[in-house]
Amino acid sequence: MLPNLPGHGCVDDPWVPSPRSIRPPMELPQLLALVRRGDELAWEAFVRRFQSRVFGLAYHYTAQAEDARDLAQEVFIRIYQNLALVPGEDGCLPWIIRITRNACIDHLRRRKARPPLWDLPADEMFDLRSTDRNPEEAHLEAVRKTMVHRALQELTDLNREVILLKEIQGLGLEEIAAILEVPVGTVKSRSHRARLELAQKLVAAGMGA
Repeated sequence: MLPNLPGHGCVDDPWVPSPRSIRPPMELPQLLALVRRGDELAWEAFVRRFQSRVFGLAYHYTAQAEDARDLAQEVFIRIYQNLALVPGEDGCLPWIIRITRNACIDHLRRRKARPPLWDLPADEMFDLRSTDRNPEEAHLEAVRKTMVHRALQELTDLNREVILLKEIQGLGLEEIAAILEVPVGTVKSRSHRARLELAQKLVAAGMGA
């Protein structure tokens, strides 16, 4: 039986972990061992460790918060159903990213459309309740992120994915090449080209010089 995801069933926000799920952080191999033994709190801790990456990537592909939440739920269900296949520490994140990407592509194929341009206000896409910055700084940061996301949507599919996986998810060239099923040299050249193209679009939009 699949344990609940953190906060599953909560009306206000399905991605807020419940207090009972809070446990001291542990190394990933130890956490996975507990998850495979059916420890529900370990599963919730595992989900919390990766949920922001999964949700964020799904959001980049779909540009819809509700779709991204649904896809994130779907991804973690797939992971739980295939716990025996989860790689060790070094390969875990790329494996999860691959599953997330595949789920997003399947979703977009069902929609038969490319991701739409971002249509959510900045204050709905990003949490402005930062304790480290004043409201004006937080708003400017949200606007900056919105501009970056809009510019990303204007890149070619491959260039956008390279930026998402390398610059945002922090994967290495070989990991990206394996996920996208292209040569490492292609990823390297596309990375340089995509960053240049993104920078040009941001300058054209009035962000920096």
